[in-house]
Amino acid sequence: MSHPHRIVDVAAAVITRADGSFLLARRPEGKPYAGYWEFPGGKVNAGESLRHALERELLEELAIHAQHAYPWITRLFTYSHATVRLCFYRVVEWRGEPQPCEKQELSWQSVDNVCVEPMLPANAPILRALRLPPVYAITNAAEWGTEMTLTRIEQALQDGVRLIQVREKAMAKKDLHTFTEEVVVLAHGYHAKVLVNASGGDNNLCGSAGADGVHLSSAKLMDLATRPDFEWCAASCHNAEELVRAQQLGLDFAVLAPVLPTPSHPGVATLGWRKFAALIRDCSIPIYALGGLRYEDLPIAWEHGAHGIAVMRAAGS
Repeated sequence: MSHPHRIVDVAAAVITRADGSFLLARRPEGKPYAGYWEFPGGKVNAGESLRHALERELLEELAIHAQHAYPWITRLFTYSHATVRLCFYRVVEWRGEPQPCEKQELSWQSVDNVCVEPMLPANAPILRALRLPPVYAITNAAEWGTEMTLTRIEQALQDGVRLIQVREKAMAKKDLHTFTEEVVVLAHGYHAKVLVNASGGDNNLCGSAGADGVHLSSAKLMDLATRPDFEWCAASCHNAEELVRAQQLGLDFAVLAPVLPTPSHPGVATLGWRKFAALIRDCSIPIYALGGLRYEDLPIAWEHGAHGIAVMRAAGS
């Protein structure tokens, strides 16, 4: 007898190699959705922690020992046979070579070219989330000036940054359009994405300047009833209510701040890593940590469940 309201917790592994490829497994005959591809993992036993379940499932299914795994995002999905809470971890280090211990088929895939199908429906948003890089750079022309900002952006792109927010609230509209176009040309030359901050201004700037999407202020986020019609859409959040709204609207990701003290906001109360982790623990979309962070803070951000870090003064430095 099925229990439609009972939620089954599942620990799922996004096993990622250094080149960015990740492992998918094809469900064998005899299981629900046989023949469908999914991320490896399995049910959490009664009294078992998520991390222990993850390690046990990877050993049983793939004969590997997870050594470095980061909590990531959580997706709730209702299938015909069960409602599952998929708690995803990004596994970046393990011992052993993955083996199909349960008669499943295995395949390493690239996020830009997933060539196996069909995928389990719950996993589609995960593939999109995997397209987001670990660092989100934010422009700061008000402090550095336009030319220096463009120089720093190009340096950041050369260093591997692939996601940029144009955030210049004090810039005149005409100058902002020109500046955004220049950032887009630079970024697209490195196959990087550009989002335009829409804190209450011109949403048309995204399309007219050739950007890839918009980044909403927290105030704009809370005023919206539906997701803006852009390919990529993100928002700034500072509390649980705003994070919930970002998820309800189906945004691609959010930025949660401030984690640590920043020079631009002296004396402002910060979250700290413990509260940051508590706020994002069950989030269904990737969350970037922002506030007083540098590139070397990336591992600690991952350990606390962040997708990555957002940086302003550190970008291109």
